[in-house]
Amino acid sequence: MSTFIMGRPMRCARFRSDLFYGASQALRHVSLEVKKGEVTSLLGRNGVGKTSTLRAIVGQHPVSSGKIVWDGKDITNMSAHQRAREGIAVIPQGREIFPLLTVHENLKTGFAALPLKERYIPAEIFDLFPILKDMLRRRGGDLSGGQQQQLAIGRALVMRPKLLVLDEPTEGIQPSIIKDIGKVIELLRERGDMAILLVEQYFEFARDLADRFAVMDRGEVVLAGAKEDMLESDFRKYLTV
Repeated sequence: MSTFIMGRPMRCARFRSDLFYGASQALRHVSLEVKKGEVTSLLGRNGVGKTSTLRAIVGQHPVSSGKIVWDGKDITNMSAHQRAREGIAVIPQGREIFPLLTVHENLKTGFAALPLKERYIPAEIFDLFPILKDMLRRRGGDLSGGQQQQLAIGRALVMRPKLLVLDEPTEGIQPSIIKDIGKVIELLRERGDMAILLVEQYFEFARDLADRFAVMDRGEVVLAGAKEDMLESDFRKYLTV
């Protein structure tokens, strides 16, 4: 059984999912809640199903049963591209920028899900990431890992998302840029018009940003709730090897 609901009255997202890769069950009744104006952090060790959960939400892997509902619309059978048109944007693990395209061209790839009248790069992108404006003509492959991550986030924001999904945004990034990315996430949350789902292994980063947590183990959510209702000691045991 799988449901992902973006409800108009509550302005929140709920996801419950079973997911299989062949005969192997990757997710077991995974349940999440994500609200607009909040950051929900999905935590857990490597291989517990965090990325599989994100792939199911954004349409990169079909759920095995049930349905996915977003903002009152059943999107279970929609492709990833169609979900992008509905306002779901993802920053994948590893960034996946185009190394031979310039920064400007990489940002313009976010146009694919937009109507013609919205196919421009908002000035806000360069307010959030000034380095991108200075490097518009540089190839993506010439940027550092941290700069590529900023580019990947900028590309997602070009899509004007209602739900922003970030998969391990601090992986392989220098501390100074991690701080910059954290500030951007805070600013986006404060705008109040976007739900943010953050998958992260860097606990301190997630702890400082998240309003809500969900902790996964062996394909299941074993702990979930608002930050103020959870003790750090309760979920740290699921994060250590």
